[in-house]
Amino acid sequence: MNISSWNINSLKVRLPQVLEWLAGQPETLLGLQELKQLDEAIDRDAIEAAGYRLIANGQRTYNGVAWMYPAHWAEPTEVVTDIPDFEDPQRRVIAATFGDLRVINLYVVNGESVGSEKYRYKLDWLEALCRWLTDEAERYPKRVVLGDFNIAPSDADVHDPEACHEQILCSTPERAAFDRILETGLIDTFRLFEQPENTFSWWDYRQASFRRNRGLRIDLILVSEALRHHVRSSWIDVDPRSWERPSDHAPVVLELDYDAPGTQ
Repeated sequence: MNISSWNINSLKVRLPQVLEWLAGQPETLLGLQELKQLDEAIDRDAIEAAGYRLIANGQRTYNGVAWMYPAHWAEPTEVVTDIPDFEDPQRRVIAATFGDLRVINLYVVNGESVGSEKYRYKLDWLEALCRWLTDEAERYPKRVVLGDFNIAPSDADVHDPEACHEQILCSTPERAAFDRILETGLIDTFRLFEQPENTFSWWDYRQASFRRNRGLRIDLILVSEALRHHVRSSWIDVDPRSWERPSDHAPVVLELDYDAPGTQ
């Protein structure tokens, strides 16, 4: 089975691209970020016609996350749509259990600029996330945590480390928070394999950034140690970024040697 993540920057605009992409994939559990839609506005008929179902935590205009899963899978259980004990009106989290897999989909706060009020909110949000992921680790041995982390974990994930040094998405406090996420018992699957240099998942729409490959790797799929030996590949599919009216993010893909959850 495959588990994938894609910040699609408006599900209303890019649902046809999502369905086109899924049609070329093996059986896939897909986490989406930046829906920019309320749950009731989502075109579920089109999704179900393509053989998928969806659970969403939507928000108008901003944010919003969802899971798309094959229609023959059993319904997910233990759905969570907020970080426990952290008051936040923004829709940035959706977790669920499929079979014995606990999957957590995140749209991490961007933070705007280092030192800003939104940056402080980002660091507080990440601190609350780490507390929750620590609790999740005690309950669920087999975990997948994915999404748009809005953090480039290291200079290897940045097109120009010097220019990005201590800037938003690359600052020391953000990277330290990401390290604490890993310390809850998670592994960055992309780094389990030898990867081409300058492989990124996000490129600004401006300054021909995609054509020039001036990007960042901020879309990540993490797994717990219990799943490490099931990981077969982890990669970024840059092709959809070249489509007409694309998202500024590319989908990231994890291939697992693991049976899909039970069917219904």
